[in-house]
Amino acid sequence: MVRPVLTIASGNPNKVAEIVSMLGPLALEVRRQPDDLDVEETGATYLENARLKAVAAARRTGYWSLADDSGLEVDALGGAPGLFTARLAPTDSEKIQRLLEALEGDPYRSACFRSAMVLCSPEGQCLEEAEGVCWGELLKAPAFSGGGIESLFWVREANCSYGELNGSQLARLGSRGKAARALAPRLRERLGLNR
Repeated sequence: MVRPVLTIASGNPNKVAEIVSMLGPLALEVRRQPDDLDVEETGATYLENARLKAVAAARRTGYWSLADDSGLEVDALGGAPGLFTARLAPTDSEKIQRLLEALEGDPYRSACFRSAMVLCSPEGQCLEEAEGVCWGELLKAPAFSGGGIESLFWVREANCSYGELNGSQLARLGSRGKAARALAPRLRERLGLNR
């Protein structure tokens, strides 16, 4: 039996591996998107950005595609940086600095990571969508050095920062993991993997 091909609409091999592990054991051939595929994220929501990436990957490869988009939403900042999390600053240390400066003196540090995931047919039609949220709060200093904003985001359920979650914790508690778990049964159905 020929295994269906699923393109993960990302050029980041770590992200591809993370998404694959979150979906669970599936009889699939998983590929990452072509190296030269660059999709401008012009959507007004995470779902819109995920749709843009999924459609572009499906149309380019002719295979099923899966895309996600996510961001950090800080309550005291009105949900910012949100869609602009990746573009908040050029480096991880600058992103952390900007967040800490924006929250200086503010006792309210609740926040969440929010992710949206979209499954697109080989013809470029978005058929399934899911979202996941991980609630937490921003620390006053990173939990470890050398990390990105995930080192600043404390997940109370795990008693550690988002950046310190292991693979099974990411799949259970992480926003991308929650979205992947919600989408996995429908992905199996669409790709005929339940037979």
